Amino acid sequence: MRRLSAIVVVVTVTGCGRDVAPLRYPPLVVMSPFRAPGVVVRGAARGWWKLATQPVRYGDPVPVGVTMYCLQGTTRRGRYVRAGIVAADPTLFPLSKFVELYVGRRYIGRFLVDDTGKRIRGARIDVWTPSCREARRFGLQRGTAVLVQTPRADVLQAGAAGTAK
Repeated sequence: MRRLSAIVVVVTVTGCGRDVAPLRYPPLVVMSPFRAPGVVVRGAARGWWKLATQPVRYGDPVPVGVTMYCLQGTTRRGRYVRAGIVAADPTLFPLSKFVELYVGRRYIGRFLVDDTGKRIRGARIDVWTPSCREARRFGLQRGTAVLVQTPRADVLQAGAAGTAK
């Protein structure tokens, strides 16, 4: 028994002393049997929003100009400005709805349409930021906005979390 424990200790100590490289596998390439020819998608015309008679539908990508603003105070809905809100034209993006913004291929985030602006008309979205310097640096960029459903929030009554029904 003593000899067996000595062998186990020697094997364990000698095994830990070596540098063991991680296992490396060759890359796996999956080929699809389906081939699709190149597809070109044309964006909307520059003044498409002038002909729009109703708000954007959920899930429709909309080409927009994206700017940032840094004003303090309250929004059109009477709430204080804060991170996560945008100003938009209410004829296209209804107040209290959520939009997801992309600038180029970069995802900016999900924002609440909570404000309007005197100069925010048509296909333009103004994102609130606490830094005026950041807003000036951002400038006007071309992007895409998608109107999305309001995220579902589970609301529990206070004290009801651990009670059985």
